[in-house]
Amino acid sequence: MRIVDLLKTDSIALNASPATKTEAIDMLVDLQVKSGNIADADAYKKGILAREEMGSTAVGEGIAIPHAKSEAVKVPSLAAMTVPAGVDYEALDEQPSNLLFMIAAPNDGDVHLEVLSRLMTILMDEEFRGKLLAAKDAKEFLDIIDATEKEKYPEEATVVAEAKSEAAFRVLAVTACPTGIAHTYMAAEALEKAGKKLGITVKAETNGSGGAKNVLTAKEIEECDGIIVAADKSVEMSRFDGKKLIATKVSDGIKKPEELINKIVSGDAPVYKHQGAKADASSKETEGFGRKIYKHLMNGVSNMLPFTVAGGIFIALAFLIDTIAGAPQDGNFGTYTAAAAFFKNVGGFAFNFMVPVLAAFIAKSIADRPGFLVGLVGGYMATLGCTFASIGGDIPSGFLGALFAGFVGGYLMLGLEKLCDKMPDALNGIKPVLIYPLVGLGLIAVVMCAVNPFMGMLNTALADFLTNMGGSSKILLGCVLGAMMSIDMGGPFNKAAYVFGTAAIASGNYDVMAAVMVGGMVPPIAIALATTFFKNKFTEEERKSGPVNYIMGLSFITEGAIPYAAADPLRVIPSCMIGAGVAGALSMAFNCTLMAPHGGIFVFAVVGNWPFYLLALAAGSIVGMLLLGLLKKKVQK
Repeated sequence: MRIVDLLKTDSIALNASPATKTEAIDMLVDLQVKSGNIADADAYKKGILAREEMGSTAVGEGIAIPHAKSEAVKVPSLAAMTVPAGVDYEALDEQPSNLLFMIAAPNDGDVHLEVLSRLMTILMDEEFRGKLLAAKDAKEFLDIIDATEKEKYPEEATVVAEAKSEAAFRVLAVTACPTGIAHTYMAAEALEKAGKKLGITVKAETNGSGGAKNVLTAKEIEECDGIIVAADKSVEMSRFDGKKLIATKVSDGIKKPEELINKIVSGDAPVYKHQGAKADASSKETEGFGRKIYKHLMNGVSNMLPFTVAGGIFIALAFLIDTIAGAPQDGNFGTYTAAAAFFKNVGGFAFNFMVPVLAAFIAKSIADRPGFLVGLVGGYMATLGCTFASIGGDIPSGFLGALFAGFVGGYLMLGLEKLCDKMPDALNGIKPVLIYPLVGLGLIAVVMCAVNPFMGMLNTALADFLTNMGGSSKILLGCVLGAMMSIDMGGPFNKAAYVFGTAAIASGNYDVMAAVMVGGMVPPIAIALATTFFKNKFTEEERKSGPVNYIMGLSFITEGAIPYAAADPLRVIPSCMIGAGVAGALSMAFNCTLMAPHGGIFVFAVVGNWPFYLLALAAGSIVGMLLLGLLKKKVQK
């Protein structure tokens, strides 16, 4: 986040002469208010003073950087002031401060830390500080900062130059899906492509698995007509306060991008009002309770996936190594060779974090940062099975216990935060570091010790049920799970089946995950085959994109089928569901197993009974292809 994007000319005061630290703070707060980024000056000033009570923000060398996170802040911003004569700001070096920057940050996220770090990096240059103090006007002050940032961050300067060469973006978007792999980027591409078609400039920020990319700047947000948030998990929303905004599912960004863009441009979108740290991706078009629960769950699942996938593959490699080495099939794999023991132990470390991380990020999605500790500890207590009778561990409640801990812990913290709102403002500083963690930890400990026995019995019963299922029942289960992976191709049904598969892995039932993954691989492969052998049933653009689906299908990225399903849902979705159901049923019938919860063909080496697993995949894909060829109509030239 560039300093020049947060600092305006009307929030800069040169050659000021405050007599005291208090007067300097008042002047800087007035500059922030003048810039239009503060909703409540008194509330923001209280935050600044509370931070100063913890210790002066003067860092020496004539620099002071007062800062505060506050619900009174609309969007991140800066105010700056030069004081040639200096002012006593209680610096550690006991020298007066003559260069002051005040940071205003929303009450969620770590924007203030990013800005603080960036300021300190460039302000360490004495020559740069001298130029700022000698600036004749606010424009020259900003130009000096801009030049220094371009020198310090050359790659960023190139991006900014390219952005400035274009007209301001009329519509901005943020896309995010639980896994951050496919839907996120497909929605962004669909929105930008639709914008070009409509002659409307669109920029999309992607909140993918590798972090946020193409991040929206404060200036872009200020100048745009409105924002589209197409997300199935929580995104940072405070920056959009006061702007027209549409919050919707990520799939809508893929399926109806033109409709969303037109709604923003026509002015029909409601104005978003941020409600503080606990506000989520919603506008006046309120979300239902079920939708909120789904988003909280997906936030946990998206953060759990790296632990599940990496840990599961490492454990599966341990099994493969011992099998190749001729280890006896006595259930003690991972101990026969040193290499297998290494992979099993490292994979086990990652896998053991899966349940606590799931609970932690569900709770964090509900209650923001205060929920994280409560969810993490609650999830860990679920893995240990802590009870009042034996705190050391008794009846592990596993995956179900973690879900309970995440949701209950999150809502407990929401209630605690509301109770603490009635406390004196002077105690605001100790709430997040003492009251929330201390009381929250006590509450979740009591709750988990009480419910672990019941959750543990339910978890055990589910695992036993899966283990003891007969052949016909397992085949039916595999068929249902495979079809679920293809109903919405990355949506709620797909994620429900996937979460069920990962939960089964945690319980030691590896055949369920095998059926889930093969069901998710079928739709893209079936479509790719159909575009190859039934060319007259697809448009030229669909045929060109067809080969890509071979790669996506083999990589277990079901979302590759979405554009085809969106174009012809009544024929494509049933065809893919039947093919995926056949593959899932055959996987169960052949007793195929899978310890790695992701990877597609790249983890087939660790699939139990892999030749028949390939046969199940081929059979399901061919069935889907034939149905597509039968049901789809010929394309008219």
